[in-house]
Amino acid sequence: QVQLQESGGRSVQPGESLMLSCAASQRSFNHYLGWFRQAPGKEREFLANIGWTNASTSYADFVKGRFTILRNTDDRTVHLLMNDLKPEDTALYFCNARLTRSTDAREGYWGQGTQVTVSS
Repeated sequence: QVQLQESGGRSVQPGESLMLSCAASQRSFNHYLGWFRQAPGKEREFLANIGWTNASTSYADFVKGRFTILRNTDDRTVHLLMNDLKPEDTALYFCNARLTRSTDAREGYWGQGTQVTVSS
């Protein structure tokens, strides 16, 4: 059982940057840690993931160049740095842990989510 806790979501203006954080309960594992988001009325979608042991990353095409995923093995956290935020980035952002690089929105362990709102 992996427990995840997200933080860092808040209201920002278009063009601003924001970093989300996710704390994992386990001291070590061989999972992939990732971020998904879900906007009202839409399905949950994959954003990015990172291998816990080798830090290899994978991104959804629509966030490449704007979002960066990072992990810190010392304090068991994974972060999502989001630049040039747009109103369409408004969503509930979820941290996820799973044993594969799959981007299926139904798999793995989930946090409770942190809300990001982008508006002027």
